[in-house]
Amino acid sequence: MAEEKEVLTGWKKFYDTQYKKLLWLPFLMLVIAIFLISLQYARTGDFLYKDISLKGGLTITVFLEKDIDIGALNQELQRAYPDQEITVRSLDSLGKQIGFIVDSDMDGSQESNIGALVLSVSSAIKTPLAQDQYTIEFIGSSLGASFFRETIVAVLFAFAFMGLVVILYFRVAIPSLAVILAAFSDIVVTLAIVNLMGIRLSTAGIAAFLMLIGYSVDTDILLSTKLLKRKEGTLMERLIEATKTGMTMTATTLVASVLALIFSESEVIRQIMIILIIGLLVDIINTWIQNVGILRIYLDRKHRQAVHHESQG
Repeated sequence: MAEEKEVLTGWKKFYDTQYKKLLWLPFLMLVIAIFLISLQYARTGDFLYKDISLKGGLTITVFLEKDIDIGALNQELQRAYPDQEITVRSLDSLGKQIGFIVDSDMDGSQESNIGALVLSVSSAIKTPLAQDQYTIEFIGSSLGASFFRETIVAVLFAFAFMGLVVILYFRVAIPSLAVILAAFSDIVVTLAIVNLMGIRLSTAGIAAFLMLIGYSVDTDILLSTKLLKRKEGTLMERLIEATKTGMTMTATTLVASVLALIFSESEVIRQIMIILIIGLLVDIINTWIQNVGILRIYLDRKHRQAVHHESQG
């Protein structure tokens, strides 16, 4: 017990005295994330991987009472269509495979393309498909691009209004900008990690980034309010109290997200949960290291100026 207290005290001391050095970690993460996203844009012409709902294409959902090797099917279809982007996902219910989904960026407005893809799927799984065993969904490229523009505009508006509310609430430039920077860092670093994982974002995935802005601002405003507006106790005591409350909030959301990821069979929900889990872990660093460091530097400078004015007076 004494050893645990000593370790805890050591961490508190390190957290209290080395906050400037710790700032290198979130800033380095942000720089690397921006570099990776720029590399993605230079290589693909886009800063993220889009799924059919955002760029348009053809989706075939097959309902089949037999287990299918999804990896082998995916490879077979990619060999059959080397110039097309094709991905195959399992369709499950209560932990049992009930079919699969084939996504392709081919033009589904032409019946010949649909028929050829259905025949390729039938050949790959060695099972003729009747019309009642599959459904077809097609999203035009212009409609997909429109969805993408609208969701990006929604994210930008949410971010802009979040920044405005923060500035109006604190009415001080540096703390307000620190909150905005933390939210921006959360989005950029999370997006870079999502790209590295090869996740194709849907409209639901973009919505997850909107949710992430809200979670990020919650913890950052909690921290800023404790340090700037509360006066009871020392600065470090207020910081530790804010950290305990904020980490409890984050841990609760993480547990709920992990459980939803494990037990949900919906690809939409799973994608949202994956993005939230990544974003919340990134937010721990950006709030409790980056934002704390900036606020500590701001408060130290403000204290020195107050002392200077008193000595001058």
